[in-house]
Amino acid sequence: MAKNFTAAGNRREGHTHVLLITTGSVASIKAPLIVGELLKYKNVSVQVAATKPSLTFFQPGDVRGLGVNVWTDDDEWDPNYRVGYPILHIELRRWADVVLIAPCSANTLAKIANGICDNLVTSLLRALAPTTPTYVYPAMNTLMYEHPLTAQHIRTVRDVIGYEVVGPVSKSLACGDVGVGAMVEWRDIVTSVVDRFTLVRDASNS
Repeated sequence: MAKNFTAAGNRREGHTHVLLITTGSVASIKAPLIVGELLKYKNVSVQVAATKPSLTFFQPGDVRGLGVNVWTDDDEWDPNYRVGYPILHIELRRWADVVLIAPCSANTLAKIANGICDNLVTSLLRALAPTTPTYVYPAMNTLMYEHPLTAQHIRTVRDVIGYEVVGPVSKSLACGDVGVGAMVEWRDIVTSVVDRFTLVRDASNS
């Protein structure tokens, strides 16, 4: 539960702490691949914060089997919460050196742009320090992406909040449509972290 997780108790000296956020897009299926690849680099620690809809597309056990926590809304508040207990969304934002929102659904994008914080993920992002590098990887149906509000939300997230928005790209989507809206290649998401923090691959974990 939240009271058992603290940034101070889980940050590791000399490590890069990567927080992966998954939201309600089919591209969340890539979460175990992203986590597994990040862990092939030296001195990398990973936590995952998942919206409930994102869990439609991957099994938390596949990530937890790699030794990585998957946090959800159910973990946010301990039923026996007392003032002074650690608050999960605050501890996770204190823990993170970099945040990857991969994928970022149209719904979560809209929430971020409008300052809504009604779940673990959006509360964490609202509380995130502006100095924490944050990458947003949109993923949605083409017509959702082409909706005029999406462009407005992306401008707000990029130009007002200061997150780096990468993609989406054009391909055949899970719904059968073909067009812009797909999350960028998952390996490129890992590469963004590798390049930013000059990570070195662990030869024993290739």
